[in-house]
Amino acid sequence: MINKIEGVIFDWAGTMVDFGCFAPVHVFVDIFKDAGIEVTIEEAREPMGMLKRDHIQAMLEMPRIQKLWEETYQRKATEEDIDNLYAKFETQLMETLENFTTPIQGAVDTANWLKAKGIKVGSTTGYTSEMMEVVKKHAALQGYEPDFIATADLVGGYGRPYPYMIFKNMEQLVLQNVKHVLKVGDTVSDIQEGVNAGVITVGVIKGSSLAGYNEEDWRHLSIDERTEIGKKVKEKFEANGADHVIYSIEELPGLIEEINV
Repeated sequence: MINKIEGVIFDWAGTMVDFGCFAPVHVFVDIFKDAGIEVTIEEAREPMGMLKRDHIQAMLEMPRIQKLWEETYQRKATEEDIDNLYAKFETQLMETLENFTTPIQGAVDTANWLKAKGIKVGSTTGYTSEMMEVVKKHAALQGYEPDFIATADLVGGYGRPYPYMIFKNMEQLVLQNVKHVLKVGDTVSDIQEGVNAGVITVGVIKGSSLAGYNEEDWRHLSIDERTEIGKKVKEKFEANGADHVIYSIEELPGLIEEINV
């Protein structure tokens, strides 16, 4: 039997590594604080999944942050401001990134299951190629190694929600039909990327940036609390066009078997 699903394209942080997607969050908060602007964790998370420079621009366009910036500097933020914030972001992130490369429970087993079934394993990310050199090296040492990694700099700088990183995966992995490809991620921009590419989209709740919990805090939540958070995350995924939402990455093989029936 020919697999209906021939390729799965995963996000990285918050989906396969870095439970809760914490590597970038505090860096975003810190670079704005250094610029005299207090931003919240929620604001720092909202554009998560985008190329990081685009993420900073999206934060500066949020009405509250825009107002604070104009009050502080008596002008709107410029391209130069974005570049300066991004340069600081990149420097600070690279200092700690290797500490946020641990695979999420079930990620390695899920990738191995896919490969054993002859399903290609691709990936897209909001990180740059330079950042991914760190992430992929340390993730590989812990057992997670996709067949291909697409970053925005491979597609003219057009990261999510543009679909081009997915198409780059399809080209490199020789995947012919978008209907036989799954995009799996933990952010709104992951789902938008998949929708724009025309592939089947899957949101993951546990470990996601949308849920926003680290592993220890998540473990200490009651079942009712997890259910309530999961419900809100699911609604957000579905509002942005997700075809399926799973609780954890460990549920993906079961979902694929259902799709392949």
